[in-house]
Amino acid sequence: MRSRMVIIMWLALLVVTLSWVGDAVAQTTTEKDIRENTGAGMWYPANPTDLRQTIDLYLSRADSTPPEGKIVAGIVPHAGYIYSGQVAAYTYKLIQNSPFKRVVLIGFSHRVPFRGFSVSQYSGYKTPLGVALIDQDFSRALLSVSPQKKWIPQAEAQEHSLENQIPFLQAVLKDFKMVLVFMGEQDFQTCSLLARELARLLANTSDTVILASTDLSHFHTDQQARTLDGDFIRHVREFAPEALAKAVVSGSCEACGAGPAIAGMLAARELGANHSVILNYANSGDVTGDRRQVVGYLSAALIKTP
Repeated sequence: MRSRMVIIMWLALLVVTLSWVGDAVAQTTTEKDIRENTGAGMWYPANPTDLRQTIDLYLSRADSTPPEGKIVAGIVPHAGYIYSGQVAAYTYKLIQNSPFKRVVLIGFSHRVPFRGFSVSQYSGYKTPLGVALIDQDFSRALLSVSPQKKWIPQAEAQEHSLENQIPFLQAVLKDFKMVLVFMGEQDFQTCSLLARELARLLANTSDTVILASTDLSHFHTDQQARTLDGDFIRHVREFAPEALAKAVVSGSCEACGAGPAIAGMLAARELGANHSVILNYANSGDVTGDRRQVVGYLSAALIKTP
């Protein structure tokens, strides 16, 4: 009898132990699937209150008149908030409190080179404002466009171009999910493939906005930067992604994320956008007062009008 009781007690203990292990594994897996922020305290404030107040201040100062029509896509900068946050706020002000439930973010991998593009397969990104969820079903569908397309987690390990957008999204939208696309190559063929697949997957939806992340020219004088950036802006204003791609190749304009901007424009056009609006432009010299070496920033919207 005693040996039977010992066996029963041992089995009960084993069940409880396995339950604890299972919970621990599940928790570990969940935490592993969340990408921790790497830019808090460097690119944007690490304190949640300071971060939210900073974003709210930028939004309050973005006072342009909203364009008529429905925004299909936008272009936003990705530098540190102190430099480009005010410019970015013009696009985010446009989608504030909108019914968008999905945001496709397109950025460029600054540190890790690779072919084609990668789509994040994390379940979410953690910022000081909380965890922003990723639309994993859509992300898997986009990544499956070609057997050669793979998730490259190293590309986003320290990448700021999309992480810097997320606190803004958390401040202006509710109950949204993200799709994070990182371009390793920015040639027109890759831009076209990405745009075509985004347009196909989004053809029958109205709850998604595309945001392309790019800064413009880097480390020229203010006068040189405004000439280079002016050419980039002209092609965006004219809604001419093909001409923009040629201009970037020729060197008449510069942008670290030209590919995301071109892909965003191509996809937006396929989804019915027919009008482009320049919302704001500035460069780092407008913030620091140093006009010797500046970086340009653009906020723009691609609109569908009747």
